[in-house]
Amino acid sequence: MTPARYLARHQAELVRFLQQLVRLRTVNPPGENYGDITRLLADSLSSIGMNVRRVPVSRALQKRLQPDQLDYPRYNVIGFWDAGAKKTLHFNAHFDVVPVSGQWRHGSPFSGTVDKGWIYGRGTSDMKGAIASIVFALKALRATGTKPNFNLEVSFTADEETDSTLGTGWVTEHGRLRADYAIVGEGGEGDAVCCGHNGVVWLNVRVHGRAAHGSTPEAGINALEKMSALVLALGEYKEILARRKFRTPDGQIRTPTLNLGGVFASGEGGKINTVPAAASFSIDRRVLPDETVAAAERDLRAFLKQAAAKIPHCRITVEKVSDNHSCYRDPATPFAEALRASVARVRRKPAKFCVSTGFNDMHFFANVRRIPTLGYGPGGENYHAVDERAKVKDLIEAATIYTDLLTTFRG
Repeated sequence: MTPARYLARHQAELVRFLQQLVRLRTVNPPGENYGDITRLLADSLSSIGMNVRRVPVSRALQKRLQPDQLDYPRYNVIGFWDAGAKKTLHFNAHFDVVPVSGQWRHGSPFSGTVDKGWIYGRGTSDMKGAIASIVFALKALRATGTKPNFNLEVSFTADEETDSTLGTGWVTEHGRLRADYAIVGEGGEGDAVCCGHNGVVWLNVRVHGRAAHGSTPEAGINALEKMSALVLALGEYKEILARRKFRTPDGQIRTPTLNLGGVFASGEGGKINTVPAAASFSIDRRVLPDETVAAAERDLRAFLKQAAAKIPHCRITVEKVSDNHSCYRDPATPFAEALRASVARVRRKPAKFCVSTGFNDMHFFANVRRIPTLGYGPGGENYHAVDERAKVKDLIEAATIYTDLLTTFRG
């Protein structure tokens, strides 16, 4: 029996496994049930003969980086299959999911309801579906006695939905990996293989005013008015960014983006008859694959400083919330062409290369480990939204594509 035929026959088993994953509420923040899901994942990899390490992140490190989440310990799972090959191919996927909001129409968010060929639930598309496809690709190889052309290494990691520092960041730095190539199970899906992604810089801008009684506003400095003026001034910065261009392999023209006010707030003590003494807003600056987060942050801070200086009595404090690096690798390589060929062969239609507008964990392998890295998985719909879902057919196809690559590409 071929791996492809095995996967077609074990579709229901894959769905049941994904339902198990979805029903474990691994919401981040704060990082719930990481212990339970990593035990399940470690057992799943062990059952197919992999050498598995379920590794806790040290409490001391978590205390330094996540002091408010010590009740939610971090774990990562690393598996290795020694196939006697010269090189090793690594699969990576994260098991944390974003919080839930809104009214779901297809079961509860953690039910794993199946309806008309789709499986619904938080994490089905981002990205427990990819975990299921990876596990079942390996099961198919083992069950059919098919020897892969590579040793296989797998990491299932925490915290991608925040900053990945104690997830894939930790694994690539401390996990003693042996990888020569890596596939992250997101970024590319369908007919698109991801060869890069945007980065991001997140800042919080706090505007300082002076409180006064609402009947004498001239005695104060209205932080909201100053913030509004600063936000309007950032319109000029958006125009500057719009002049920067990056062409993706599939011919799209990308520009950096600036999203303001995803989070905004007044200061303490706000009251309808008080001049606000403080106000704050967030900035989400997306970084092109040919930019660096350091340069993007430096440039943005300089503009904010200059803009505030032009507004009378506008004093600001800029705090960095987080960042994530961009990455890009020219897809004109044997590895990239091999994965594109596998996608085209299994899906029976031409495949292309893409660059993700979002960020994922590819950059840890591409930039830190400096190995050829691509993104591809089953994907889905309604990422981070109501009725998030993955198509069962795509879960099987992604697993089949992985097995095809592992038996046709020789490195």
